[in-house]
Amino acid sequence: MQEFVDEFTNYLIKTRNYSAHTALAYGADIDDFLQFFDVFNGGTVKINDIANADTICFRAWLADRQKRELSFKSTARALSALRGFYKYIDKYHGIKNDAIGLISSPRVPKKLSKAIDASDVADMGDAIRVIDGNEPWIAARDWALVTLLFGCGLRISEALSLKNIDVACAPESLRITGKGSKERMVPVLPAVNRAIEKYIALRPFGNASDDELFRSVRGLPMSARMAEKVIEKLRHYLQLPDYVTPHALRHTFATALLSDGADLRSLQELLGHSSLSTTQLYTKVNMSEIMDIYEHCHPRANEN
Repeated sequence: MQEFVDEFTNYLIKTRNYSAHTALAYGADIDDFLQFFDVFNGGTVKINDIANADTICFRAWLADRQKRELSFKSTARALSALRGFYKYIDKYHGIKNDAIGLISSPRVPKKLSKAIDASDVADMGDAIRVIDGNEPWIAARDWALVTLLFGCGLRISEALSLKNIDVACAPESLRITGKGSKERMVPVLPAVNRAIEKYIALRPFGNASDDELFRSVRGLPMSARMAEKVIEKLRHYLQLPDYVTPHALRHTFATALLSDGADLRSLQELLGHSSLSTTQLYTKVNMSEIMDIYEHCHPRANEN
């Protein structure tokens, strides 16, 4: 069975342009089902066996995931991965299963991220100077990362994939390759360019044009976990809430633009959302802020 799963994940990467990270996550989800089906079916599953999986089997798997306290979001993704796998083996191997189409995805409650106060972002600069005062190039790197995420609204993966050549000569805009290899142009504020230029001037290695912009202490490309730790360190130092993450900086970028009158289509383009419905979540955040102001300020808002 594993060869079919590997074949499917390679197809996602090479044909569907999925990232390796996403394809591996899909493969893990399919493996999770197959391991469950081995037990449910009473023996090692062969490729033809999964054609006989019925709605009882699929619902038992979903119930098992709930028993393991896996999130609705995780299970919805796992079911999507399994559907994709069944479509693939139907198309390329003639193995069909109609029961999978009868299973509904778990309803995923939509969480609204919280924005960071602009003053907290400014305080991060002061905190970096204190925390990394003995390593000026590290301080410059961390501030360049914070200003890039906040100033351009990038995903952490997008920021870390930038190379030196992308930011050479203080560009007015960056060409970003986002999810699904979708490209977009993002304007770059002068403050962002200044922070990046200072970091590059102090950085002791990784100066070739094709080198990744952000480097670890050892000179290797910076990982997403390293970037998360930078924000964690600032959050703890400033005693900020747990929702202050790299993504929260991107979220703050979006809510600030929306509050100042940006239209949804423009915001969708800047954020690289494939669906406008994703961008529309920010309007709910904005409306919650408006309602909060209303309830606290309108003289008749709290009348019974």
